[in-house]
Amino acid sequence: MAQVLLTHSYHLPYDSKQLRKMQPYTPIGTLYAATALRGEGISVTSFDSMLEDPSAKFTAMLEEHRPKIVAVYEDDFNFLSKMCLTRMREVAWEMAKVAHAIGAIAIVHGSDSTDNSTLFLENGFDYVLCGEAEATLVQLCSSILRGEEVPAIEGMVTLDEHGQPIQSLQRLAKNPRWAELALPSRDLIDLEPYRAAWVREHGYFSTNMVASRGCPYHCNWCAKPISGNKFHLRPASVVAEEMKMLKVGAGVQHIWFGDDVFALNHHWVREFAEEVTRRDAALPFKVQSRADLMSEETVGNLKVAGCAEVWMGVESGAQSVLNAMDKGLTLSSVIAARQRLKEAGIRACFFLQFGYPGETWVELQETIAFVREMRPDDVGISFSYPLPGTVFYERVRAQLGQKRNWTDSDDLCIMFRAAYTTEFYRAVRDALHAEVDSWLESEVSYQTKSRVEKMWRNVYELEPMSRDAEALGSLDPPPIYPSSAFVPLEHLVSLREA
Repeated sequence: MAQVLLTHSYHLPYDSKQLRKMQPYTPIGTLYAATALRGEGISVTSFDSMLEDPSAKFTAMLEEHRPKIVAVYEDDFNFLSKMCLTRMREVAWEMAKVAHAIGAIAIVHGSDSTDNSTLFLENGFDYVLCGEAEATLVQLCSSILRGEEVPAIEGMVTLDEHGQPIQSLQRLAKNPRWAELALPSRDLIDLEPYRAAWVREHGYFSTNMVASRGCPYHCNWCAKPISGNKFHLRPASVVAEEMKMLKVGAGVQHIWFGDDVFALNHHWVREFAEEVTRRDAALPFKVQSRADLMSEETVGNLKVAGCAEVWMGVESGAQSVLNAMDKGLTLSSVIAARQRLKEAGIRACFFLQFGYPGETWVELQETIAFVREMRPDDVGISFSYPLPGTVFYERVRAQLGQKRNWTDSDDLCIMFRAAYTTEFYRAVRDALHAEVDSWLESEVSYQTKSRVEKMWRNVYELEPMSRDAEALGSLDPPPIYPSSAFVPLEHLVSLREA
């Protein structure tokens, strides 16, 4: 009989886009919370909803263990949790309802509940823990299990006897000792369904780990409700040892590092490469990072450690858009990073974002031209998504309607006054994805060429009728170019400088 049942609300089959990709990863943030609880002698069990049905099977587990506390502790390292999807929200609320049905106290932690704490309290949760919550979860659970009055806990929100929210003076809890936590409690979940899914779909088994938490950069569209701008880095030797353990002990063949920004410290990357080499722990792995961190030395050390793929937040091929985002990135640094990674034999992939305020047809075409020039190995395309706590959100807040969150990761609807409609951005996204995918063919077939050209023709036909005149304001009408090809990058640059 466990005292605390830990779970999370992301269920892969509820997200059609991710189900098609079939790349399930373990809820590592939830498992770190379990490690923190166990470290203080609190007995824990877990329900992993990634692949398991979060309705009937969750209820059955509650009946079996009868925990005093149910904590829906979202995986802060999973970008899908950070997207604050309404389908996940609904699952969490149902979990709170079922927990109350057996007399358990319900606690929730995550990006969405941090942004909307009152909403979560009104839908069944007794406590919301905001910020870096491993230590405060331990503090709260310990008080409840001892039958003590719950003290004032930083980052905690609850309701008073009148149903009004009470929030701690410090809105976000901090956990400066996160990097000292023992390894995530992977023994609480079954890795075999993950292995089976990966091997069936991709022919190898990938799992996740993290070397750091947080990001110190200030991109004005990026929501950071958990760590703010704080950055934590685990010792390189500990990370290398965990990689070896997964390689040897669990038969893992590939790693995804879920860090917000990998390779921030180039000294650490060098040490990590040395520690991995010393242990013969190298596995192919992929990371998320920034182009301006990809120095020649860092790329070389990443290669030594086993890095096979780097996803960089390029966002746009228009420097004016990057500047408006406060990205602190130049296109020249992207060009250099792409070349260095190519020379090292590491896949270079771009995250792109469409729809940011100030982006017109000209800037969109600059992005397409830049992608064509750089030839990344893959692209991931999203649309500008205003989340609370960001400069971007405040900039467009007055334009937002009732819908303020995406339903799932394939929703991607535009919720503010962007230059174009959602349907148009989706058409551009689909055409660009199709073109990038075509580069994988050693010789692009006639059928593929025809399909891609048809998609671009559709984009050009949609463009004039998809404009939002109010969002474009007094900007000059975008120039119309022949639909057979995009304008060369140098032409667009000269046009903007004219």
